[in-house]
Amino acid sequence: MNNHLLSLENRVAVITGGAAGIGLSTAKLLAEMGATIALLDVNESRGQEAIEEIGKSGGKAKFYQCDVTNDTECRNTVDAIIRDFKRIDILFNNAGVIVRKNTLDLREEEWDLVVNVNLKAIFLLSRYVIPIMITQGNGGSIVNTGSGWGLKGGVNAVAYCAAKGGVVNMTRAMAIDHGKHNIRVNCICPGDTDTDLLRGEAVQLNQDMKEFMKEAADRPLKRIGLPLDIAHTVLYLVSDLSSWVTGTTIVVDGGGLA
Repeated sequence: MNNHLLSLENRVAVITGGAAGIGLSTAKLLAEMGATIALLDVNESRGQEAIEEIGKSGGKAKFYQCDVTNDTECRNTVDAIIRDFKRIDILFNNAGVIVRKNTLDLREEEWDLVVNVNLKAIFLLSRYVIPIMITQGNGGSIVNTGSGWGLKGGVNAVAYCAAKGGVVNMTRAMAIDHGKHNIRVNCICPGDTDTDLLRGEAVQLNQDMKEFMKEAADRPLKRIGLPLDIAHTVLYLVSDLSSWVTGTTIVVDGGGLA
């Protein structure tokens, strides 16, 4: 295999929810492969720490504080990225949040938060990034973060399941619409991955953390996922290794759905 197929030299990658977890791990990996990283997050202090981390490893990255549920902030942030780097080749729509409640217990504002962060944000960022990819003339790659619960139901997570189900089918629609522009759009569906988001679920459910994580590891490969497990799949989807892959969903969950 030619190593150049994995190279991301001269490409600019926008990563949302990039200050921690899957987003940060992916930012580090794509930077290692040569990409310049535009890292978006609402948490400025953690975002700046992430940029310093990437820089220490020789990567090039810049942090942009952005509420990805806000149309104006998304537009202004994309404008700033273009001013700084002149192009965008990769968009990883990864920002996410979960509220572990059922339909009867969930408040309207919690529904709005979960749907806006997980689903609406993909629409907002994509609507500003896709025209840039089209204008550049050489296409691009968009990866949306779904979930195993975007493909099946889950207990006490009605808004999250709804939003992630939307991400899966939105990905297909985007791939159909923009294939003619050589823009590939794919979805990753992680299983339980060791992040602050997952550990926060144990707190919400008032469960013992050790037992919660043990249950999360109960799958054929007998371990919980690591952020780097997901990052490796993102690298495949944004690299030339997947040049004929679009409109698909890749489950990365240690066999949990199986």
